[in-house]
Amino acid sequence: MIKVLIADDHVIMRNGLKQLCEDMGDIVVAGEARNGDEVLELLSDGQFDLILLDLNMPGISGVELIARIRSHDANLRILIFSMRDEFQVAKCVLQAGAHGYITKGGEEELLMSAIRKVAAGERFVDSSIVEQSMFERKTPRGASGRLSEREMQIMKLIAQGKTVTAIAAELFISIKTVSAHKKNLMLKMNFNNAAELVIYVAENGLNKL
Repeated sequence: MIKVLIADDHVIMRNGLKQLCEDMGDIVVAGEARNGDEVLELLSDGQFDLILLDLNMPGISGVELIARIRSHDANLRILIFSMRDEFQVAKCVLQAGAHGYITKGGEEELLMSAIRKVAAGERFVDSSIVEQSMFERKTPRGASGRLSEREMQIMKLIAQGKTVTAIAAELFISIKTVSAHKKNLMLKMNFNNAAELVIYVAENGLNKL
């Protein structure tokens, strides 16, 4: 069962999301918050697998709130659920530590799928955001064909949200080796950060291979 904390300042939105989750059977709303302060208070009192987080709430919100959540619990998965559909906004919050981004204009089934994927340790970026990224980039990215088989494997695992330590354990290699491969692939692909890597993997369908 996926225990979700819903953080949104609109009661109608929270009620709708709660009903939708309850209908799924494998997702339960274990907490609700109207603002950033309530989010942090609930995190101190309970355990959650994922927080479905609106970006614009009274008080602490956005990147600052994401940083506070990550500081409190680095393992808590964060899925942004927002009216904002700009690529730069999504890029900013992914860089801040969010694990996924979906807009409020999407289908209900897509939202449930995003919750399951992010809770399972994967990354999720709304297709509308991914499409924008192809026009927003100022610096051309390298071709993934330049990567070695091991570098490609590690790039996909990073896109799933796995840490260097977790990747090393999964591939039975040292952390130092994983770090070296990560550095090389970031240089070859001309990625500036992990958010760009995640978007590249998603838009090129590499997460499905």
